[in-house]
Amino acid sequence: MRSLRSPLLEDFRSNRNRSWELSDIKGHIVEFSGDQLGSRHIQTKLENATADEKDLVFHEILPNMLQLSTDVFANYVIQKFFEQGSQVQKTALAKILEGHVLQLSLQMYGCRVVQKALEYVLVDQQIRLVRELDGQVIRCARDAQSNHVIQRALERVPPEHLHFITDAVVGQVHLLATHPYGCRVLQRIFENCPPQQTRGLLDELHQYTQNLMQDQYGNYVVQWVLEKGDPADRSLVIAKVFGQLLPLAQQKFASNVVEKCIVYGGEDERARLLDEVLAPTPDGTSVIKAMLVHPYANYVMQKCLGTAKGKQRDALFAETTVQLTNLRKYSTSHSKHLVTIDKLLAAERERKGLAPLGYPNGHVHQQSHGYGAPSPQGYHNGGSGYATPTSQAPSY
Repeated sequence: MRSLRSPLLEDFRSNRNRSWELSDIKGHIVEFSGDQLGSRHIQTKLENATADEKDLVFHEILPNMLQLSTDVFANYVIQKFFEQGSQVQKTALAKILEGHVLQLSLQMYGCRVVQKALEYVLVDQQIRLVRELDGQVIRCARDAQSNHVIQRALERVPPEHLHFITDAVVGQVHLLATHPYGCRVLQRIFENCPPQQTRGLLDELHQYTQNLMQDQYGNYVVQWVLEKGDPADRSLVIAKVFGQLLPLAQQKFASNVVEKCIVYGGEDERARLLDEVLAPTPDGTSVIKAMLVHPYANYVMQKCLGTAKGKQRDALFAETTVQLTNLRKYSTSHSKHLVTIDKLLAAERERKGLAPLGYPNGHVHQQSHGYGAPSPQGYHNGGSGYATPTSQAPSY
């Protein structure tokens, strides 16, 4: 329970219309910092404070730095001072943090202060602060609070001073990649550290690619490699999808990876993946049909339609039209993903100057002789404003 308020703080809370200056609360900065309204007021005033006003605040918060850093409201005042204070003041505040970085990093509010300090202090002090986490990297990377400190260090501190982080991750890539916080730390390492620090970690990652792409957290790390990694690493990931596209597309997490493979793969790699979509399964089942009706694979199918080129694109749209027509014929299901596929097919037909396809009353309009008598344009208007093809009925 928070302590009783002083008469000055009570007056402040009761008279919000009065213009309160920082000088008006001199001697009460710490108390005001720990109050929700008082904290907000100090933060606002610091944004346009004079040097003297900042000095006033600084001299009151400095002796109470650690206490304020872990307070639900006061931590914001400390963060704001790192933003608005002079470099000398920032250095002095951060000096108080030294020796307490691990403890603060593991604390809900203290971790925010440490992050802010890493943003605003000079490199030599950044190094001193972050080195206090040496020997605790994996623990911190897997902690709900301190993982953010590790991430901020990777974003702000020159990587040549962070070998202790990358060295700690060696042999722990799978552990971190499959962790809700660790997977973020791993991505920041890949983003911010040079090849000499990440090469071994990426090689370790490739040992587990197929497992990670099916993991609820690991799939994000694999997606990072596909989106932002080197072409060689991207190709190593895509190679693990070859021959496994359908089962991976049908897996909740791996389906996201397969989408990225199609979008970010080279032309030859994409063509090979799309060949798998066009080829039937060993038992003769249409891969496209299986993907259209699947809650995850249909999103992969949408990416296939959106990225295919040339003759492969024509074949993909033609076969998708056939399979979707059959699905509409035998099912009244109008799930959202099939509506999206419909739109992609319609846009492609419009691009080619072809008449649209339609499914009157939710089904293909059939007459006894197939799709309907040929019209002069080669299509039969089923009475709904849409047209259906007059070629022979599709078969599976």
